[in-house]
Amino acid sequence: MIIIDTREPEEYAGGHVEGAINISPMKFMSGDLPLELADTPKDEEVILYCVSGSRSNAVAHVMRSLGFTNITNGINQGQVERRLRG
Repeated sequence: MIIIDTREPEEYAGGHVEGAINISPMKFMSGDLPLELADTPKDEEVILYCVSGSRSNAVAHVMRSLGFTNITNGINQGQVERRLRG
């Protein structure tokens, strides 16, 4: 499973889900896959989050257009952490 924090680096630095990688939406807006995900299988479970779910939803849309099939919008840090403790 890959957890992606889609907030800006300054937001990520202020606290994030343990193990999450930070990839801001701008890295996805070119339509190309960010280098951080170059070796990621398209069926890998990916959980995205931001503050309200808006940015992570936009990133999910781009990732689906790039062929990813197992994407969850976790909405925000608290909801993702609750899900992982689950």
